[in-house]
Amino acid sequence: MPLSLDPEIARALAPMAGAMAEAVPPAVGDVAARRALWEPIIGAAGTAQPIPADVTRGDHRVTTDDGARITVRWYAKEGAAPGPAVLFFHGGGYIFGHVDLFDGPVSRYVSASGVPMLSVEYRRAPEHPFPTPLEDAYAALRWLHERAPEWGLDRDRIGVMGDSAGGGIAAALSILARDRGGPGIARQILVMPMLDDRTTTPDPHIEPYLLWSYDDSRTAWPALLGEAAGGPDVPATAAPARIADATGLPPAYIEVGQLDVFRDEDLAYATTLSRAGVPVEFHLHPGAPHEFDSIAFTSDVARRAVADRVRVLRSI
Repeated sequence: MPLSLDPEIARALAPMAGAMAEAVPPAVGDVAARRALWEPIIGAAGTAQPIPADVTRGDHRVTTDDGARITVRWYAKEGAAPGPAVLFFHGGGYIFGHVDLFDGPVSRYVSASGVPMLSVEYRRAPEHPFPTPLEDAYAALRWLHERAPEWGLDRDRIGVMGDSAGGGIAAALSILARDRGGPGIARQILVMPMLDDRTTTPDPHIEPYLLWSYDDSRTAWPALLGEAAGGPDVPATAAPARIADATGLPPAYIEVGQLDVFRDEDLAYATTLSRAGVPVEFHLHPGAPHEFDSIAFTSDVARRAVADRVRVLRSI
């Protein structure tokens, strides 16, 4: 029996199917066209569901090691007990997206879990290639650890979370923090993470259902890594799938759809962590493409996925 879309996801995609079929995909290497295409879609998806009224937001500035000042946005649920916190990194293939576009999803996670989040406006490729986005993430991690006592946070209960490229940054930050001896990370929550610059050979079973395509990956990884992309010298802090020794990494929650370009690399990463003695919870969602939870948020699979994420957030 061939692979197919989950029926509820297929119904959610149906109104867009005609426009998607007629649209000419951006050429490989065209970052500007992908920003123009995807950022309005991400923004619309983020506001398609109500934004909770019980979550406050506030912007702060973090100075990075190279002297730049990046924005971080703090989300907290009114009346929630102090304790854990999570750094959140948005998706966008390392090449597009902003914290503003993810106000809705982050607010909903905070409202449902009671766990505050710090969403990081990391600098994007190709204007800012590796290691800049990761160093921005590391600066935000240190900044949050430094402020933990005054904000009533437990430094031993700070996690990282991200979707797509943001999941890749969360995974890479977990490796970098381990290698640098801290700050400590309690949990890594990796939602359909983008982990491997070598994922370029199409799988014909899933290609008809892809929203993030192989051409998108062939654009994004060289934007981040330059000519090193796909070669032998890419470090695990750039593409976490390259890791040789995963010992000592924080416990991981990993999920991905079966109709997602990142399926195989996420499966492999869960195995790599497990073989290194890292506790892993892994979910493979049948019939689900990339970003299925934003597209078909009323579907059963999306509701289950979000409930699992909230459960893991509460467990930190």
